[in-house]
Amino acid sequence: MSTVTVTLPDGSTLSMDEGSTVEDVAYEIGPGLGSDTVAGVVDGDLVDKHTPLTEDVELVIVTPQSDEYVDVLRHSAAHVFAQALQREFPEATLTIGPWTDDGFYYDITGVDLDEDDLEDIAAEAEEIIEADYDIVREEVSREDAFERYEDNPFKQDILETEAADEDPVSFYRQDDFYDLCQGPHVESTGEIGGFALLEISASFWRGDEDNETLTRVYGTAFPTEDGLEEYLEMRKQAQERDHRKIGQEMDLFSIDETTGPGLPLYEPNGKKILNELSDYVGQLNRDAGYDEIETPHVFRTELWKKSGHYENYVDDMFLLDVNDEEYGLKPMNCPGHATIFDQKSWSYRDLPVRYFEDGKVYRKEQRGELSGLSRTWAFTIDDGHLFVRPDQIEQEVLATVDIILDTLDTFNLDYTVQFATRPEKSVGGDEIWEKAEDQLESVLDEQGIDYVVEEGDGAFYGPKIDFAFEDALGRNWDGPTVQLDFNMPERFDLTYTGEDNEDHRPVMIHRALYGSYERFFMVLTEHYNGKFPPWLAPEQVRILPVSDDNIPYCEQLRDELGDYRVEIEDRSWTVGKKIQVAHDDRVPYMLIIGDNEEEAGTISVRDRKEREEKDIELDEFADHLETEVEQQRTAVTFLAGR
Repeated sequence: MSTVTVTLPDGSTLSMDEGSTVEDVAYEIGPGLGSDTVAGVVDGDLVDKHTPLTEDVELVIVTPQSDEYVDVLRHSAAHVFAQALQREFPEATLTIGPWTDDGFYYDITGVDLDEDDLEDIAAEAEEIIEADYDIVREEVSREDAFERYEDNPFKQDILETEAADEDPVSFYRQDDFYDLCQGPHVESTGEIGGFALLEISASFWRGDEDNETLTRVYGTAFPTEDGLEEYLEMRKQAQERDHRKIGQEMDLFSIDETTGPGLPLYEPNGKKILNELSDYVGQLNRDAGYDEIETPHVFRTELWKKSGHYENYVDDMFLLDVNDEEYGLKPMNCPGHATIFDQKSWSYRDLPVRYFEDGKVYRKEQRGELSGLSRTWAFTIDDGHLFVRPDQIEQEVLATVDIILDTLDTFNLDYTVQFATRPEKSVGGDEIWEKAEDQLESVLDEQGIDYVVEEGDGAFYGPKIDFAFEDALGRNWDGPTVQLDFNMPERFDLTYTGEDNEDHRPVMIHRALYGSYERFFMVLTEHYNGKFPPWLAPEQVRILPVSDDNIPYCEQLRDELGDYRVEIEDRSWTVGKKIQVAHDDRVPYMLIIGDNEEEAGTISVRDRKEREEKDIELDEFADHLETEVEQQRTAVTFLAGR
């Protein structure tokens, strides 16, 4: 019998008979591990413990102590939900129910659910968990599987696609409920310690708007009730910090269906923040030797075919017919930057050439995937492209990484780093990709930067280093990126003249310091809970007159603070209400001005942390505010420690 080599996390290997399962390997290591085995990670993929090994693999055994265990548990929780649903609503039709990073969802049809129904379904699910049903894997012939689902076109679709080559196919049964599934699952429903149903939304079968509309029910599960309670508390905080809620409260942005989905409209307050973000990153670029350029929003599709976007990105592009010619709204800025570079001749002495642009781009996301500013149809990238000699790659990538780290430090954001390799859909040969990946990974290793490898998650034109923001609630969001590209220069036939007077091919580096303004704006809004640093706040100071008689003095103060964003609250409210509204608006500083302040020529200062002090000279406050803004401090500090 043939054998396969199984490589374990510690680098040791086992020789097993071909067809041995993950569980067989665990028992070979030891009976204790075998009995604890829940699932396995084979070459990076989480699989059922009954999965046969037919070739050499890298294997991680999953037990209840493993990080992956909660994913397996949540997969089982999705089945618990489905069983509870069909007990309450036998007419419901099941489609798919995977686990997610935060829990699970199940897409269903055939029944109209609202939020009130979730309580009854959750109560039934708790009974299923309490019953501690064994979750048993069954193998069923394809013929029998189709008979089981003769009235369910969605499960039949799965049998004809994902399970097309399987006979028999796997089901998982608990009590009288069964579901077509590859697993993995925990041993019994009682292993679920904490279970909750969260919300309902609409979805489309296979994520395609042309397919049938489904109902998606989101839930979550944890090994313990304490874990669930901790998660629900964090979720409550996240809802309070939701940028859509804060955006409405602070008049930052809106998305109106009459203008189109995923197309944000920035109101004056939001635009003030965007301007500050643009000024900040623009100065970083200029200090680093970048030249600012601008490209149009639309190009003939010949450009997108030349760059490779058309063949790799056409499904996500907005295409236009103009006088029988096809144009496309730009999904990326890089082809325009490459075209600008190609407009003149370059010597090796001219390189590196560095361009930057706040470039608006358009990508046709599915409507069900659009969410506030986190995913939109139109967004702006603080884009930069460098054209460098091969010997300049390391120094330019290092310089770019340094700028990114400075940016993250300015906003007091924690981060994680991922190194993303060649995706399935890509352009360029193996040698080019290997060279690009080696260059980027070398920079990370030499700098001692901790990172994880994301296999197959690179751009279609090259590998990349991605930085993910970690916000105040510990959530991660895509952010800055550095991407090495040997392919675009080849496709555009970009050249420079070397010392030998021969043409040479430059290397292109793509980079963004924020990622996109929209997502960065979202991250900052939720990270700061709308309490933007004074230098970013749309309104930095609000002057609160005690009476209308004090308004002329307030206007004088506003004029003396003319370099800052200052408003006077002149509505006929009590001072208490004015203070409360200013707090609700998250204004960093309030100046409370009554007769005493006016007569003394001073101010009373209150900050959004509810600290307050009287008899302060305006010059002292103005000098401190100038320091806070120039140093881009993230907190209000004038009254700290006074």
